[in-house]
Amino acid sequence: MVVLAKGELEQIALPAAQPPQADVRSVDLSAPDAACALVAACEEHGFFMVTGHGVPMELVRAAEAAAAEFFALPQGEKEEARPLGYGSKWIGGNGDLGWIEYLLLGVTPAGAVPVASASSSTLPCAAASVSSSTPACPLRDVLDEYTVAARRMACAVLELMAEGLGVGPPDALARLVTRSDSDCMLRVNHYPPRPAPELGTSRGPNLTGFGEHTDPQIISVLRSNGTSGLEIALRDGAWASVPPDRDAFFINVGDTLQVLTNGRFRSVRHRVVVNSERSRVSMIFFGGPPPGERLAPLPQLLGDGGRSRYREFTWGEFKSSGCRTRLAEDRLSRFEN
Repeated sequence: MVVLAKGELEQIALPAAQPPQADVRSVDLSAPDAACALVAACEEHGFFMVTGHGVPMELVRAAEAAAAEFFALPQGEKEEARPLGYGSKWIGGNGDLGWIEYLLLGVTPAGAVPVASASSSTLPCAAASVSSSTPACPLRDVLDEYTVAARRMACAVLELMAEGLGVGPPDALARLVTRSDSDCMLRVNHYPPRPAPELGTSRGPNLTGFGEHTDPQIISVLRSNGTSGLEIALRDGAWASVPPDRDAFFINVGDTLQVLTNGRFRSVRHRVVVNSERSRVSMIFFGGPPPGERLAPLPQLLGDGGRSRYREFTWGEFKSSGCRTRLAEDRLSRFEN
């Protein structure tokens, strides 16, 4: 349930325009040409769909069903669910609002743990995890299992990207997500159906579910329950709607991967618009590097001139900078040469 104070509904109301459907590339990870296809997709939109991923669909369905069951609980029970990092409405502490409630979990070698002060985090990168000595929770158990599978897939995608770029060693990118101190997170978002139409109107308003932004990490692995709402920004800035798919996963290039590839890969701007009478549940695994990892374009991708578009920085520095921004701000511009 999302409870908005007077005036807040107007802040997230959107025009009723329906953008055209995006032409989203589909990449079969088991195909011989997967590495080249991934590179082409990252250079085009920085967003694509993957099949042949090897993640058991029964696990995906179980995680989605368990999440939907949780979000259907009475509001008081959800707000008391500290082991799950529950929050609603506020997306960060800088004024961004959305028609959304969510779970925010850090990923550690011991499993998923709730994120401290989730309601004040700007993006999934912007909060620290609390101790993993939290009580056992059936939903968290299935999310733990799902997270293991999503991280495995993210690493497989990153290894194929490195192959397609001609970057060595094979784990040049994936190692940043597999280390025990890697800053990975799982976010489970629930977008309730849009409000009922006002008297005298035929349909309810379109609302901002999650405002436009780029993901700050290296890679994002997204699943949704087949309800529309996700939109991506094309090269010309126009928005396009992503057709839902019940069996595929979607991959976002993050800001950090744009830096590592010296701008060759594009960090895609995206948002979620609530315009449906159906609930949308999405699960996003964010693969981030260790906090102290120094990040800069890979030497093999600097080109003949050897010019780096970005100055070196740590993931911790980038996170700290992002905490002070609104969702739609360009965080990378502060780190350009």
